[in-house]
Amino acid sequence: MTMAYAKWLHSSALSHATVPTTSPRRDTIPATFRPTTSSDRPLFFSSNYRYRPPAIAVQAQAKRGLLQKTEEEAASPDDVQFEGPLNIVLYPDPILRAKNKRVVTFDENLKKLVDEMFDVMYKTDGIGLSAPQVGVNVQLMVFNPAGERGVGEEIVLVNPRVIKSSKKQVPFEEGCLSFPGINADVVRPEAVKVDAQDITGAKFSVSLSRLPSRVFQHEYDHLEGILFFDRMTAEVVESIRAELLALEQKYEDRTGLTRPESVETRKRWKAAAGFGRS
Repeated sequence: MTMAYAKWLHSSALSHATVPTTSPRRDTIPATFRPTTSSDRPLFFSSNYRYRPPAIAVQAQAKRGLLQKTEEEAASPDDVQFEGPLNIVLYPDPILRAKNKRVVTFDENLKKLVDEMFDVMYKTDGIGLSAPQVGVNVQLMVFNPAGERGVGEEIVLVNPRVIKSSKKQVPFEEGCLSFPGINADVVRPEAVKVDAQDITGAKFSVSLSRLPSRVFQHEYDHLEGILFFDRMTAEVVESIRAELLALEQKYEDRTGLTRPESVETRKRWKAAAGFGRS
């Protein structure tokens, strides 16, 4: 999945998924979004946006507040400044592990960043992208499960928080734009409920299931400094160890710097659990 995903491959765990016959690169499950606000107005700015009931019931797994974070550092206007064109940050660049600040300024620069992120996402065959993946360490993500401009729904989530998750967990083969050419199984909750803000700063809640839930969780992990291989089992990580080491070597060759982390140094592998840092 280029969820930051390079590819989405069909999984028996999501048997309702459909794969287009013209290209095996990603699933095309219709998005399921149900924003809840005082005015019940659409929050995601897409010409074909429409409300749909959730396909999977979301069950509380923790009391509200247990998954909420302590007060975080707010991003200054300088933290959101960027110079185009944006490029994908590749593993093991330390930007992917850096702290991502809370967005507090909802201005034209933020809208421009969102537009640029969508451009990069589409150009790299993605269906989701987080701000740290383009070198901007703030809590912002964009995604469109359809993966094509003008098709599906363009979703913008600012300062998201997971407040509920389904007890049912499913495996799915994920990929990541920051890990080109690497795809492997990750187990995640099938559905989540999220509190977030839109691009104007308005607060809302949304229930996500199926593919949208999967994309969100992958991008949310990026905002937490968690990478998709952190959530894989030791056996799965072993199957992609050579590819990870190759990316680490390319980082050293490209930058002339010592790799900031390596899969080789993680002697005892334990997959990250729950939302947030393990």
